[in-house]
Amino acid sequence: MNIKKLKIGDLTAKIPIIQGGMGVRISLANLAAAVANEGGIGVIATAGIGFEEPDKDTNFLGANIRALKREILKTRKLTKGIIGVNIMCALTNYGDMVNTCIDHKVDIIFSGAGLPLHLPEYLKKDSVTKLVPIVSSARAAGIIARAWTDKYNYPPDAVVVEGPMAGGHLGFKVEQINNSDFILEKLIPEVVETIKPFEKKYNKPIPVIAGGGIYTGEDIYKFFQLGASGVQMGTRFVATFECDASMEFKHNYIESVEEDIVIIKSPVGMPGRAIKNEFIKSVEEGKKHPFKCPYHCIKTCDFSTTPYCIALALMNAYKGNLEFGFAFAGANAYRVKDIISVKQLMKSLVQEYIAAEMILDRNGNELNEYKFNGTNGN
Repeated sequence: MNIKKLKIGDLTAKIPIIQGGMGVRISLANLAAAVANEGGIGVIATAGIGFEEPDKDTNFLGANIRALKREILKTRKLTKGIIGVNIMCALTNYGDMVNTCIDHKVDIIFSGAGLPLHLPEYLKKDSVTKLVPIVSSARAAGIIARAWTDKYNYPPDAVVVEGPMAGGHLGFKVEQINNSDFILEKLIPEVVETIKPFEKKYNKPIPVIAGGGIYTGEDIYKFFQLGASGVQMGTRFVATFECDASMEFKHNYIESVEEDIVIIKSPVGMPGRAIKNEFIKSVEEGKKHPFKCPYHCIKTCDFSTTPYCIALALMNAYKGNLEFGFAFAGANAYRVKDIISVKQLMKSLVQEYIAAEMILDRNGNELNEYKFNGTNGN
């Protein structure tokens, strides 16, 4: 008995776990390669990837492309496994990032933070890169799938569904985040049904990936029963030795308690989930953190009206300077209490999945109760 494999086109992940793309610079080559080497799908995040380049203040877009190329090449030296890159639609240099990934034959592009309606137009005849949108509703999945198939005759290679328990920027209104109508357990079956006509039309499987708040192997098993073919996990991979963030960032997770996990209003106009600290408290109290913006990294950010620069705040957090920033985190971040290796984490998740498969009611009685009560299994 073993965990099911995840197939995306001609790619097969031995373990159906996608490591979520985490910016700014939290998931780079070291983490992505470690996950890929264990049979999962490792993901490099592009948001703020060039923030340590010497010319970031004078050539921000160029610095980001240069850093992305370097991380892709570094990852390829460290692994022969499956590598993805997460590119937010809201990035001002979105097209350049996409072209760079396709030119370097990255296995998969994951794209959210907006609707990537024109992503397939970047593909060339010899492109091998798979395209996977990240959505927060069945409606968004349908809009993207119709746009891609109508205009490019190209269905999504897979779809990631991020629920409201995810970390970082969320694709939900504040009032939806704790509303049982929007829990991931409801979203997954809805997206699966929305995608079925496109699978039938193109005679190809389009796996649906569940993300946001998934913490254990038992969670993975339960979402498989709801129609998911894989999961995306970010928070669990932060407190690993291989994660590219500073040790101070990782300890911020370990030392947090449930009450520390809060929803904030991001300067880019979206709610976000983070670990509360003095920096966040000062913003809530109306204090401003003045800055100059040579970057304009996010299309929706008007730096002249925001109390702080979220890119700089996240960069400070990555470095461990939490006095001047904060850490994004999923709803279950407070449950993380130890730093372990990626190998240990992946092994434990697989063991938990197998145990759940053996123990849970094969007739679906426990699953149905889980599904219709709107609980999250955590």
